[in-house]
Amino acid sequence: MRHLLATSTALGLTLLAAAPRAQAQTADRKTAIGLNVSAMQYKGNFGSDFWKWGENKYAPGITFSRYLSQGVDLQLSGNYVEFKKTAPAGAPLFGSNFATNVVNVNLGLKFKAFKDESRIRPYLLAAPGWTYTSREGTINRNGQSIRTDEDKSYFDLFGAAGIDFRLGEAVTLFVQTGQHIPLNANIDGDPARDGNKIDDRYLQHTVGLNIALGKAKDTDGDGVSDRKDKCPDTPSGVAVDENGCPLDGDKDGVPDYQDQCPTEAGTAAMQGCPDRDGDGVADKDDQCPDQAGVAALRGCPDADGDGVADSADKCPDTPKGTQVDANGCPLVVDADGDGIPDSADKCPDTPRGAKVDANGCPMEIDPGVRKLEQPIRFETNSTVIKRTSYGTLDKMTKALKDHPEYSLRVIGHADSRGTDEYNQGLSERRAGSVKRYFTGKQVDPARIVTEGRGESEPAAPNTSAAGMSQNRRVEFKFEFFIPNAPQP
Repeated sequence: MRHLLATSTALGLTLLAAAPRAQAQTADRKTAIGLNVSAMQYKGNFGSDFWKWGENKYAPGITFSRYLSQGVDLQLSGNYVEFKKTAPAGAPLFGSNFATNVVNVNLGLKFKAFKDESRIRPYLLAAPGWTYTSREGTINRNGQSIRTDEDKSYFDLFGAAGIDFRLGEAVTLFVQTGQHIPLNANIDGDPARDGNKIDDRYLQHTVGLNIALGKAKDTDGDGVSDRKDKCPDTPSGVAVDENGCPLDGDKDGVPDYQDQCPTEAGTAAMQGCPDRDGDGVADKDDQCPDQAGVAALRGCPDADGDGVADSADKCPDTPKGTQVDANGCPLVVDADGDGIPDSADKCPDTPRGAKVDANGCPMEIDPGVRKLEQPIRFETNSTVIKRTSYGTLDKMTKALKDHPEYSLRVIGHADSRGTDEYNQGLSERRAGSVKRYFTGKQVDPARIVTEGRGESEPAAPNTSAAGMSQNRRVEFKFEFFIPNAPQP
């Protein structure tokens, strides 16, 4: 058995080195069953076999355990062994013998060191219980031979120390040594007893396997139990780290599955892409990545704000608001005939006959168009437009095409889950997703103004799933189109 204990310990350490993340019996899997084999070593009136490995009596055993806390388990164990011994020549009881069948059932507490995730966990076991003995034997004394056959039960004191080796998600190898002291027990049948109640006792050296039952709850199916999952709503199929959160290879705070530039650190506002000139246009889309510019000109600067990039502007100092030609030079015209020169007309495409203000813009938005300003909603942590929203968006697309004097302000919102910073970025990305829908329908991107308001303007309390659903939205507001206005 000594060889078996040493071999088992070495095997446990070897398997441990190759094992995946250990869990075994934890708060996720609270019940375990185990099988084991023990080497029993008797000590009594016939002598002591303690630590005499050649005198081992082997015993099968079974355990049932229940996780109570990180440091304590409740354990029920049972085993069976037969002790047999004959007094040798020259011994005081020469010729005496006994064969005693012993059944132990013990219930106690297992006190564990270290955390549930530890691969090696020392422990102490205190497990009082019941010992049943069935003895057949003979005692030779003073020329007489006395039969000592008897069946009897005793209260047992059992304490042990051991080590658990976690081999995988549900399996533990354990090695344990302890001592049974069945009070007043007479295992060998010798009637000569002393008064300390512990004449006969035995050591138990055990090797076994415990298997945790059940399966850890994992709502999002990412392989990390809910108890340890710091991101419990991860979408299906997304690769996660040991905390259950989506991988972020470039460490920019944008998960890889949402990161349009997963190998370059960027910002949430840029969907994970870098923007080294800070102009709000991702470097991958920026034709002037080292000069701050405007989105309408794909990131290139326009110092006079006339809608012509500085690199192509032959009149770079045109007064603000002046209508220019393709070269950036002023035009002196009133293209929409509203009485306001194009150089001062902030709405140069006003329909003929429309009543305009001093800026050349219509006085009010068509009430029928206002009715189209219906919000659309999103799934949790998503910027994907639902198919059910297409009809609402298509009606607004038609209104924009029918009214070239209009622009549309797209305002993103989020519910309260997550940090303020993350929700601000999420709301901006939702607005951007809707803008891309309109530009995909051939609406001029300059006519779509986007902004994000994070979780700051809830439409309903964030205290229920229904309320949060209303807050994951994008709202719309038709405005008069002002050409060359800065766009986000």
